[in-house]
Amino acid sequence: MSPMAGSDDVKSRVKLTYDDFLQFPDDGNRYELIDGEHYVTPSPDLRHQQISGRLHLIIGNWLEAHPIGQVYYAPLDVVFTNVDVVEPDLLYMSNERAASISTPQNLAGAPELVVEIGSPSTRKRDETIKRRLYERSGVSEYWVVDPELDIVRVFRSRDGELGRPMELSAEAGDMLTTPLLPGLDIPLARVFA
Repeated sequence: MSPMAGSDDVKSRVKLTYDDFLQFPDDGNRYELIDGEHYVTPSPDLRHQQISGRLHLIIGNWLEAHPIGQVYYAPLDVVFTNVDVVEPDLLYMSNERAASISTPQNLAGAPELVVEIGSPSTRKRDETIKRRLYERSGVSEYWVVDPELDIVRVFRSRDGELGRPMELSAEAGDMLTTPLLPGLDIPLARVFA
Protein backbone atom coordinates (compact mmCIF):
# COMPACT_ATOMS: atom_id res chain seq x y z
CA MET A 1 0.00 0.00 0.00
CA SER A 2 1.46 3.38 -0.98
CA PRO A 3 1.50 6.23 1.49
CA MET A 4 -1.23 8.80 1.05
CA ALA A 5 -0.58 12.50 0.82
CA GLY A 6 -0.69 14.04 4.24
CA SER A 7 0.46 10.87 6.00
CA ASP A 8 2.93 11.04 8.89
CA ASP A 9 5.94 10.38 6.65
CA VAL A 10 5.40 13.63 4.73
CA LYS A 11 7.09 16.44 6.64
CA SER A 12 6.15 20.04 6.25
CA ARG A 13 9.02 22.41 5.57
CA VAL A 14 9.70 25.14 8.13
CA LYS A 15 10.00 28.56 6.51
CA LEU A 16 12.75 30.84 7.72
CA THR A 17 11.90 34.49 8.38
CA TYR A 18 13.67 37.84 8.32
CA ASP A 19 14.41 37.39 12.05
CA ASP A 20 16.29 34.18 11.17
CA PHE A 21 17.99 35.98 8.30
CA LEU A 22 19.39 38.60 10.69
CA GLN A 23 21.13 35.79 12.61
CA PHE A 24 23.12 34.52 9.61
CA PRO A 25 26.91 35.00 10.01
CA ASP A 26 28.81 37.90 8.49
CA ASP A 27 31.29 35.64 6.70
CA GLY A 28 31.58 37.07 3.18
CA ASN A 29 28.82 34.85 1.77
CA ARG A 30 25.53 36.29 0.52
CA TYR A 31 22.43 34.94 2.21
CA GLU A 32 18.94 35.22 0.81
CA LEU A 33 15.48 33.90 1.65
CA ILE A 34 13.00 33.10 -1.08
CA ASP A 35 9.67 31.76 0.13
CA GLY A 36 11.37 31.00 3.45
CA GLU A 37 14.07 28.84 1.83
CA HIS A 38 17.67 29.71 2.62
CA TYR A 39 20.13 30.27 -0.26
CA VAL A 40 23.86 30.87 0.17
CA THR A 41 26.11 32.27 -2.54
CA PRO A 42 29.87 32.63 -2.18
CA SER A 43 31.37 36.08 -2.51
CA PRO A 44 31.59 37.28 -6.13
CA ASP A 45 34.64 36.78 -8.34
CA LEU A 46 36.73 39.54 -9.91
CA ARG A 47 34.86 39.64 -13.26
CA HIS A 48 31.54 39.94 -11.43
CA GLN A 49 32.86 42.86 -9.41
CA GLN A 50 34.27 44.62 -12.49
CA ILE A 51 30.91 44.42 -14.27
CA SER A 52 28.99 45.47 -11.16
CA GLY A 53 31.36 48.38 -10.61
CA ARG A 54 31.06 49.59 -14.21
CA LEU A 55 27.25 49.45 -14.17
CA HIS A 56 27.10 51.23 -10.82
CA LEU A 57 29.48 53.93 -12.04
CA ILE A 58 27.67 54.48 -15.35
CA ILE A 59 24.22 54.64 -13.77
CA GLY A 60 25.45 56.62 -10.76
CA ASN A 61 27.18 59.24 -12.91
CA TRP A 62 24.06 59.59 -15.06
CA LEU A 63 21.92 60.04 -11.94
CA GLU A 64 24.22 62.80 -10.69
CA ALA A 65 23.36 64.77 -13.82
CA HIS A 66 19.71 63.65 -13.75
CA PRO A 67 18.76 63.30 -10.05
CA ILE A 68 15.58 61.27 -10.52
CA GLY A 69 16.53 58.40 -8.20
CA GLN A 70 19.20 56.32 -6.50
CA VAL A 71 21.31 53.30 -7.49
CA TYR A 72 22.54 50.88 -4.80
CA TYR A 73 24.80 47.83 -4.80
CA ALA A 74 25.06 44.70 -2.67
CA PRO A 75 24.97 44.05 0.13
CA LEU A 76 21.65 45.74 0.81
CA ASP A 77 18.66 43.78 2.08
CA VAL A 78 15.52 44.04 0.00
CA VAL A 79 12.69 42.79 2.20
CA PHE A 80 9.66 41.91 0.09
CA THR A 81 7.96 39.88 2.83
CA ASN A 82 8.98 38.29 6.12
CA VAL A 83 10.06 35.17 4.16
CA ASP A 84 11.44 36.89 1.01
CA VAL A 85 14.70 38.77 1.53
CA VAL A 86 17.28 39.17 -1.23
CA GLU A 87 20.46 41.11 -1.93
CA PRO A 88 20.51 42.06 -5.62
CA ASP A 89 23.84 43.01 -7.15
CA LEU A 90 22.45 46.41 -8.16
CA LEU A 91 19.11 48.14 -7.94
CA TYR A 92 17.56 51.42 -8.91
CA MET A 93 14.68 53.29 -7.29
CA SER A 94 13.08 56.54 -8.35
CA ASN A 95 12.97 59.23 -5.70
CA GLU A 96 9.23 58.64 -5.30
CA ARG A 97 9.64 54.88 -4.76
CA ALA A 98 12.60 55.41 -2.42
CA ALA A 99 10.48 57.71 -0.24
CA SER A 100 7.92 54.95 0.28
CA ILE A 101 10.13 51.85 0.75
CA SER A 102 13.44 53.03 2.24
CA THR A 103 14.12 52.39 5.91
CA PRO A 104 17.38 53.10 7.78
CA GLN A 105 18.29 49.37 7.61
CA ASN A 106 16.90 48.10 4.29
CA LEU A 107 14.36 48.46 1.52
CA ALA A 108 10.90 47.28 2.49
CA GLY A 109 9.41 46.76 -0.94
CA ALA A 110 10.18 46.52 -4.63
CA PRO A 111 12.71 48.73 -6.38
CA GLU A 112 11.88 49.57 -9.99
CA LEU A 113 15.02 47.95 -11.46
CA VAL A 114 16.93 44.92 -10.19
CA VAL A 115 20.23 43.71 -11.69
CA GLU A 116 21.68 40.26 -11.00
CA ILE A 117 25.10 39.31 -12.35
CA GLY A 118 25.01 35.58 -12.89
CA SER A 119 27.51 32.84 -12.24
CA PRO A 120 27.34 29.13 -13.00
CA SER A 121 26.02 28.53 -9.46
CA THR A 122 23.28 31.22 -9.61
CA ARG A 123 22.21 31.28 -13.29
CA LYS A 124 19.22 28.95 -12.95
CA ARG A 125 18.01 30.57 -9.71
CA ASP A 126 18.33 34.07 -11.19
CA GLU A 127 16.16 33.26 -14.21
CA THR A 128 13.54 31.14 -12.45
CA ILE A 129 13.05 31.51 -8.70
CA LYS A 130 14.27 35.09 -8.43
CA ARG A 131 12.50 36.19 -11.60
CA ARG A 132 9.21 34.88 -10.21
CA LEU A 133 9.86 36.62 -6.86
CA TYR A 134 10.61 39.92 -8.58
CA GLU A 135 7.56 39.53 -10.78
CA ARG A 136 5.12 38.89 -7.93
CA SER A 137 6.73 41.65 -5.83
CA GLY A 138 6.21 44.37 -8.44
CA VAL A 139 9.70 44.94 -9.85
CA SER A 140 9.29 46.88 -13.12
CA GLU A 141 12.45 45.70 -14.85
CA TYR A 142 14.96 42.92 -14.22
CA TRP A 143 18.38 42.58 -15.87
CA VAL A 144 20.22 39.25 -15.77
CA VAL A 145 23.84 39.80 -16.74
CA ASP A 146 25.78 36.81 -18.10
CA PRO A 147 29.52 37.53 -17.78
CA GLU A 148 30.49 34.31 -19.59
CA LEU A 149 28.58 35.18 -22.78
CA ASP A 150 28.75 38.99 -22.48
CA ILE A 151 24.97 39.28 -22.74
CA VAL A 152 22.18 40.89 -20.72
CA ARG A 153 18.66 39.51 -20.61
CA VAL A 154 16.18 42.31 -19.98
CA PHE A 155 12.82 41.36 -18.48
CA ARG A 156 10.25 44.18 -18.49
CA SER A 157 6.95 44.04 -16.67
CA ARG A 158 3.90 43.99 -18.90
CA ASP A 159 0.54 43.63 -17.20
CA GLY A 160 2.32 42.59 -13.99
CA GLU A 161 4.39 39.84 -15.63
CA LEU A 162 8.08 39.69 -16.44
CA GLY A 163 7.62 37.89 -19.75
CA ARG A 164 10.13 36.75 -22.32
CA PRO A 165 13.42 38.61 -22.09
CA MET A 166 15.04 40.77 -24.69
CA GLU A 167 18.62 39.52 -25.12
CA LEU A 168 21.35 42.07 -25.79
CA SER A 169 25.00 41.28 -26.51
CA ALA A 170 28.32 43.09 -26.49
CA GLU A 171 29.35 41.21 -29.63
CA ALA A 172 26.40 42.69 -31.56
CA GLY A 173 27.29 46.19 -30.30
CA ASP A 174 23.99 46.43 -28.42
CA MET A 175 23.11 49.36 -26.18
CA LEU A 176 21.33 48.79 -22.86
CA THR A 177 18.50 51.26 -22.26
CA THR A 178 15.51 51.46 -19.96
CA PRO A 179 12.42 53.67 -19.86
CA LEU A 180 13.13 54.03 -16.13
CA LEU A 181 16.23 56.11 -16.95
CA PRO A 182 15.23 57.97 -20.14
CA GLY A 183 18.21 59.09 -22.18
CA LEU A 184 20.74 56.74 -20.57
CA ASP A 185 22.48 54.55 -23.17
CA ILE A 186 24.86 51.90 -21.80
CA PRO A 187 27.14 50.31 -24.42
CA LEU A 188 27.52 46.63 -23.53
CA ALA A 189 31.06 46.72 -24.95
CA ARG A 190 31.88 49.13 -22.09
CA VAL A 191 30.13 47.00 -19.45
CA PHE A 192 31.97 43.83 -20.49
CA ALA A 193 35.35 45.51 -21.35
